[in-house]
Amino acid sequence: MLIVNVKENESIDRALRRLKKKSQRAGTLTELRARQYFEKPSVARRTEKIKAAYRQKMQQQEQQ
Repeated sequence: MLIVNVKENESIDRALRRLKKKSQRAGTLTELRARQYFEKPSVARRTEKIKAAYRQKMQQQEQQ
């Protein structure tokens, strides 16, 4: 559970931004989306491999 204490004289927008950053670092939204449906472990591994290969390809293109 994420808790963001709003400081004195702090705008709501700033507190919301801190909440969004905390939730992104914790990975709550991505976990929620992943749990919406069941994915077989073999499919999950294959998806992760494809994503890793794509990231690596993009990094190599960026370095050139």
